[in-house]
Amino acid sequence: MDLVDKAKNFVAEKVADMKTPEANINDVDFKSLSFGSAEYLAKVSVTNPYAVPLPICEIKYSLKSAEREIASGTIPDPGNIKANDTTMLDVPVKVLHSVLMSLARDIGADWDIDYQLDLGLIIDLPVVGNITIPLSYKGEIKLPTISDMFSSKSSDADS
Repeated sequence: MDLVDKAKNFVAEKVADMKTPEANINDVDFKSLSFGSAEYLAKVSVTNPYAVPLPICEIKYSLKSAEREIASGTIPDPGNIKANDTTMLDVPVKVLHSVLMSLARDIGADWDIDYQLDLGLIIDLPVVGNITIPLSYKGEIKLPTISDMFSSKSSDADS
């Protein structure tokens, strides 16, 4: 029995010292405006220390402002993280207009909303299985205006 316990401890120590992918939310920007919602885009960088690509099982997100969840969702199977490299991921977050307008009434005339974006990046590591990399990012969302609706269409045409 003693040998089995030693083997378990050895494996547990090796797994604890194992390198894992690292991730950061680099930025969150306004992307587009439709009649029902505003879409924001979180830019996430994920570094893979392994010589093999790693599958991302899913990304879960929750956007909060004033202690209220204003958007949440899951992005299933968003792809792989490149081997021995950093992969940039775009995570779209849609917020309904009715939620934004409700927040704007609560906040006042500056048209900025303080927010916190929480992401759970679920990655499949060989041998170990699924791990979740928790990420959090705080910032300020500029509420879209009527002029943003028209300027976003013209900026899309310029790109």
